[in-house]
Amino acid sequence: MATSDTATEPAPGTAQDTHPVGGWGSVEGMTLTEQIARAGPGVLESLAHLNKSGGTMCGSCAWSKPPQPRAAEFCESGAKATIWDLTSARCAPEFFQRHTVAELAQWSEFELEREGRLTHPLRYDPDSDRYTETSWEDAFVAIGAALRGLDPKSTTFYASGKAGLEASYLYALFARLYGHNNLPDSSNLCHETTSVGLKKVIGTPVGACTMEDFEHCDAILYVGQNPGTNSPRILHPLKQAVERGCEIVAFNPLKERGLISFADPGSMWQMTVGKPTSLASQYVQVSPGGDIAALTGVAKHVLSIDATERAHGRAGVLDRAFLEAHCHGFAQWRAFVEATDWATLEAESGVSRAQLEQAGAVYAKAKAVIGIYGMGLTQHVHGTQAIGALVNLLLLRGNMGRLGAGCQPIRGHSNVQGQRTVGMTEKPELAPNAKYRELFGFEPPMQQGHNTVEFLQALLEGKNKAFVGLGGNLARAVPDFGRVSEAWSRMELTVHVATRLNRTHLLPGKVSYLLPCLVRAEADEQAAGPQQVSVEDSFSHIYGSIGKRKPASPQLKSELAIVCAIAKATLAAHPQQKWDAWTDDYRLVRALISKTWPDQFADMETRMNAPGGFYRGNPAHERIWQTQSGKAEFTTPTTLDAAGLDRRAGRYRLMTLRSNDQFNTTVYGLSDRLRGLEGDRMLVLMSPRDIGEAGLREGQRVTLVTDLDDGHVRRVEGLKVTPYDLPKGAVAGYFPELNALSPLSRHDLLSGTPATKAIPVRIEA
Repeated sequence: MATSDTATEPAPGTAQDTHPVGGWGSVEGMTLTEQIARAGPGVLESLAHLNKSGGTMCGSCAWSKPPQPRAAEFCESGAKATIWDLTSARCAPEFFQRHTVAELAQWSEFELEREGRLTHPLRYDPDSDRYTETSWEDAFVAIGAALRGLDPKSTTFYASGKAGLEASYLYALFARLYGHNNLPDSSNLCHETTSVGLKKVIGTPVGACTMEDFEHCDAILYVGQNPGTNSPRILHPLKQAVERGCEIVAFNPLKERGLISFADPGSMWQMTVGKPTSLASQYVQVSPGGDIAALTGVAKHVLSIDATERAHGRAGVLDRAFLEAHCHGFAQWRAFVEATDWATLEAESGVSRAQLEQAGAVYAKAKAVIGIYGMGLTQHVHGTQAIGALVNLLLLRGNMGRLGAGCQPIRGHSNVQGQRTVGMTEKPELAPNAKYRELFGFEPPMQQGHNTVEFLQALLEGKNKAFVGLGGNLARAVPDFGRVSEAWSRMELTVHVATRLNRTHLLPGKVSYLLPCLVRAEADEQAAGPQQVSVEDSFSHIYGSIGKRKPASPQLKSELAIVCAIAKATLAAHPQQKWDAWTDDYRLVRALISKTWPDQFADMETRMNAPGGFYRGNPAHERIWQTQSGKAEFTTPTTLDAAGLDRRAGRYRLMTLRSNDQFNTTVYGLSDRLRGLEGDRMLVLMSPRDIGEAGLREGQRVTLVTDLDDGHVRRVEGLKVTPYDLPKGAVAGYFPELNALSPLSRHDLLSGTPATKAIPVRIEA
């Protein structure tokens, strides 16, 4: 499929790599990470079995694991994550004898992680300001005693998306046995808007596609997601779709290489003499927060095409039978669209009418369309309405719940969706409370728990007394880092289940423990023999995962074993709560999951190891709408600006980004190859026009200040002005360095997801 110049060419004078995603650049990126991590030749065996039946499921993104895998069923991001996990570097107790916490707090994220794997359980000693070695038994006894001395509702149990379904199920159970629903997880920071927004409009909190749909679509609307950096394995089905005639229309403020050009590393032809595959046929550079207006504009043109067709006696392009049988709210939404003029849509989207009509024409002629989106769509004050705008467009022509069509978020963490499936939620109405009563003999707490934003608010108010973290680097990943970091160490207890040292560990509470755990690629031996865990992908498929590498230290425990040991040390003994038996044999935990959700997890033990795993089902995929009306809902927007910001002089909209050398807060190196940026993360990307109008110059160091009158000063200094192809009024910089500029008060109004894709800032020279 030929790609238009507007989809490929960067603006003159701006940073932008011109090489395809994949190709030799990916090989070089993986090689450089190996040189830093020094994982050794054994990592090749782990990569050979990655995402394959009987092997390890990748700890990076949540893309599907196919029943007929390629020889190398991993991408650059997955390879880097695996190499990083299997590093030969060790962060042993001797390291902490040499460095105080105050000293380590001055190190960068990259420097901290480069020290390698934690090897022993550690306790913080406030007198020496150091972590010191302790025993597992002493740690569990002390943590249990501390938790028993606190009001359970003053504690928070957080989970990243790393832990398997088994540990996640028991972690949520432990929290409720202890007495609270304070179970935020990494979904709160990224895709909670999906859980709330999609649930509201199509009745399911997850995407409604399967991999089979990608074999039959003939158009894809790709909104606010960067596959080249965040989920490169999606590039293979995109390439295959384009090569059979599918058109991709990308909506994103940045022209990301991952949707422009791809050279398949698995293709000798493309790695040598062949040309890379051009992907997006059109690239719509919306203003940050302009997605509601842009998608509404596309829909407006589709309605116009339909009206013209019907005026000439033809059937039109809307799926009227679907709209009548399956949709609610169409008439009200249509009246809103017809009453909204093009000038308003252009102003709010930052995109011309001609561009939106071009996208509308592609959509109107396609027989089956998938809408893919990422956090560029969701991380706004009105992110749920932005999801609604995309679903509105898909519903118009029946592109929901049929072959080759649907709405599909791309999740950036390997099991964050699965954790929610097995009970990790702050909402008691979503917990399996009836099964808890039956299986474990207790009355679950029914008080609403707090999500991540609410946890941070409680922390700032001094109400949250303890934090238990099952993986992750939460303090560094959240908004308002300056305010949060000051409050974090005032907690009575902080416990971190971790593989490497990170920023959050350097904010110890009055009592603090670092508990080192296995990574997914390492062998997990328990009393019943070698264990495996299970994970869920973005398409609601469940897979078994087994690690085979020798653990980094004989002192390491699995996440499940650590959760069970803390629970046993905290809770009174109960015959139905078998923490030791569950640790010995994870099959017993999977049996509990199957009993808790028999309709989704029947015969889990056998099915999860089948090639391609098993599908737990999705009502919306079958056009069963579990919404308030019993139908798919059209959303009539209350605003066209998802960012919820006025456009005042001197105010810019800041987007936080991840580099090509990064996974969440983990920084592998200082190369952002796909954007043509090297050696520095303290950057602010701006269009040449905005640089000139602001009286700035390329390379100048400036300060960004949050432009919000809420009584708090937020600023990040020393950012180098870098020309980049961006819409007017948009600037960009790296996560997590610029998190300090994101106000905690700015989040999606329904889900609480932080609004980090349009932070209001001003520039001080």
